[in-house]
Amino acid sequence: MAKPPDGSKPGNGRITLTEVAGHAGVSRSTVSLVLRGSPLVAAETRERVQGAMAALGYIYNRGAATLRAARTQTVGLLVCELSNPFYAELTAGVDDVLDAEGFVAFIANTAEQPERQERFLRRMREHNVDGVILCPAAGTQGELLDRLDRWRLPCVQALRFVSDRGRDYAGADYRAGVETAVDHLVALGHSRIAFVGGTLDHSAYAARHAGFTAAMRRHGLPDDLVLRCPLTRRSGAEAADDLLNRLPAPMAAPTAALCYNDVVALGLMLGLEARGLRAGRDLAVTGFDDVPEAALSRPALTTVATSARRIGQEAARLLLRRIADPQGPPERIILPSRLIVRDSCGAPPPSIHHRDLS
Repeated sequence: MAKPPDGSKPGNGRITLTEVAGHAGVSRSTVSLVLRGSPLVAAETRERVQGAMAALGYIYNRGAATLRAARTQTVGLLVCELSNPFYAELTAGVDDVLDAEGFVAFIANTAEQPERQERFLRRMREHNVDGVILCPAAGTQGELLDRLDRWRLPCVQALRFVSDRGRDYAGADYRAGVETAVDHLVALGHSRIAFVGGTLDHSAYAARHAGFTAAMRRHGLPDDLVLRCPLTRRSGAEAADDLLNRLPAPMAAPTAALCYNDVVALGLMLGLEARGLRAGRDLAVTGFDDVPEAALSRPALTTVATSARRIGQEAARLLLRRIADPQGPPERIILPSRLIVRDSCGAPPPSIHHRDLS
């Protein structure tokens, strides 16, 4: 049967979003965003979608859409440790996007406790949030994501992932970032490099450690100097003593330290200073994340920028797309990392003098 000239269809007579998407050459979720007037859609794409609607005679039933959506314009944001300035930057990025879209976030600090994370998720479900951005606490099991599916609660994993199969995720290329940092230290002449920080096992630690191991082996260097410690400034400061004086024989002391994040690196620099030593002169120090304080420390911290704010923005945009189109294909957004060379890595010293700090 031929389609009527007004663009309606026989039977129920309605043009679907899928047909509009196919005519415009975009995804169904993009058409949905255009209908909601979202600023996430580029002007050229918006015009193409609107042209397809006009050509097909599509009529938006806003009342039915509202009943179908029953949305609260709220989302949950669960992070692992709010005291870390990296998570503050991530949160700011999420808020940038949500505020522009008329959404607000309920923020929860899981403190790396899966049980606490579970309570917050249940509470957010009770408040009927439209979706969640989850930085999984260490020890989170994949069953949690399956349960969110059963709850029909859209979820975007950020920074870490429990499962990357068929799941939305936004993060940075941790492995490449660490490899770049190792390459830089080796180019400066260092052959004994320590990897410092992290006591919990999760995807972000695994990627960083894998990058360290791969780069050291690529250069034919030993990768055995790994010092695990809590991700706090105090632990970083205490690591100075362990690195320089308390390594078990026959391990040689390092001339450079690549820290899991900037918080540990800044602490390590304080620990060196307390012992009359200086980062970049007595021990090359690099961090990871490029938090705002990194550029202001003395010496300024060499680090790997992972664009926390942008990751937050991408995670929020991805969640909004998932809310608009629950059945769309999963997306995985990996932002590139970038080495920022400052003073703390210094030049390789001709020798390093270790003091009795006991």
